[in-house]
Amino acid sequence: MWAFLQHLSFWDWLALGTVLLILEVFGAGGYLLWIGMAAAAVGVLTFVAPDMSWELQFLLFGLLSIATALYWWRRQRSAVRQSDEPNLNLRGQELIGKTFVVHESIVDGRGKIKVADGVWMARGPDAVTGSRVRVIGQQGAILLVEPAE
Repeated sequence: MWAFLQHLSFWDWLALGTVLLILEVFGAGGYLLWIGMAAAAVGVLTFVAPDMSWELQFLLFGLLSIATALYWWRRQRSAVRQSDEPNLNLRGQELIGKTFVVHESIVDGRGKIKVADGVWMARGPDAVTGSRVRVIGQQGAILLVEPAE
């Protein structure tokens, strides 16, 4: 094995990089992409300096793998942006403060209200069908309501 390591060529590194990039296509989540890029970079460096020892080649591979992974990790963290619509998938949060009609009477704190073309479960003070209530909060899929003035 040591004899093989002493005769590593740039083709070996390029082949390793290619294999890692192909494996990345099958869903490694970005992990193998940067290691494959590091292997390809060592292949290019080995082509430029063919007398490079195998120890130095592996050291460069390790360092480049860590450096590229850290680069990508930092870039991903800095790319996190605030959404211009933070309640996009929180429909109930969009309803807070709005007034709706009671669809089924709220009795013992439970009933239903009409929201657009749908009906939502509601919790709040007793209210008869047809009265108006204001949404003041949300607990899961249940809207918390109070009588509208």
